[in-house]
Amino acid sequence: MAHAYRFGIEEELFLADARTRAAPQDSVAAFHEAAGHRLEGVERELLENQAEISSKPSDSFAEAEDALAGLRTGLCRIGREHGLKVFAAGTHPTAIWAKQRETSKLRYRKMIDNLQMVGRRSVVCGLHVHVEVPDPDERIALINRLMPHLPVLLALSTSSPFYDRHRTGLAGYRLRAYAELPRTGLPELFADAADFDRFVRVMTRAGAVEDATYLWWHIRPSVRYPTLELRVADSCTRLKDALAIAALYRCLVRLYVRRPDLAVPLTGASRGVAQENLWRAERDGVHASLIDEAAEEIVPVRRLVERLLDLTAEDAAALGCASQVAHALTIASCGSSADGQIAAYEKALGKGASERRALSRVIDWLARETADCGG
Repeated sequence: MAHAYRFGIEEELFLADARTRAAPQDSVAAFHEAAGHRLEGVERELLENQAEISSKPSDSFAEAEDALAGLRTGLCRIGREHGLKVFAAGTHPTAIWAKQRETSKLRYRKMIDNLQMVGRRSVVCGLHVHVEVPDPDERIALINRLMPHLPVLLALSTSSPFYDRHRTGLAGYRLRAYAELPRTGLPELFADAADFDRFVRVMTRAGAVEDATYLWWHIRPSVRYPTLELRVADSCTRLKDALAIAALYRCLVRLYVRRPDLAVPLTGASRGVAQENLWRAERDGVHASLIDEAAEEIVPVRRLVERLLDLTAEDAAALGCASQVAHALTIASCGSSADGQIAAYEKALGKGASERRALSRVIDWLARETADCGG
């Protein structure tokens, strides 16, 4: 191929008080200061009880895994030193949104001032994956062509069954909370890069947004890098799950670049089907059945994953990530983080724990699984 489809992975993480298992009530500035000094690849996020880690651009999943495992381990170590648990999940099971502290950074202060309550309610963490696509027109075309696959990637990542100390009944509540923000969800059906650039120009000149980084769609062309960024996924508790989703997305990008014959024009109806499938993935996670538009029937997520593995086999081999992609089937068969969280919660309730104590057990499970970078 013309290039290596280099990629980078960003993971957003939460903090919890190690004693109470609640979101920290006091300032955690000392934790963030230590993380910033001791670890390369750690950034602040919108809320004080969040942190972001990222791998450098690479064409090696082994390299990305080593980097993210080191950052997870390092953050967990610093967390213990400051009486905190660090974990990856789409939502924070014990956080009360109204009691969260925003990070003192100009960008975030301006965001909260603009978004008001919907911004403060956005106690969510996501997994973002950048894949190199040098041609701007290709990036826009890929957005439309990849849109039908986003629900499967979401289902595999679901890790947000709790919100504001309540069980939501959904496997992936994060996108429901995130949908309160403007300019989220599925992107518009842009004709080409010029059409997208015109949209950004109108929005910025009108003062609606400062720049294209305020377009928070499930998939978008990056402003800073020649990449197509996946944003639909929940933050994955298990590192292996994050790598599987990143690998499958990378393979799908390569597949659609090398196979122009798969360029089925996306219509309004197709976008509507993708939107319905996102809801089904949010509600049921890997246990969902999604609509196959061409066959006009529903298909279990596991079967859709099997189809994607067959479809991208050549790409996985070429990119050296066959083992990472294969793990997607393990997630579909054995469950995502949402299943693990619910199991920990129900086990605690079954032993007579209160709902508050059961949520504490969920925090413990999340922290263990996040730190177990080999599992």
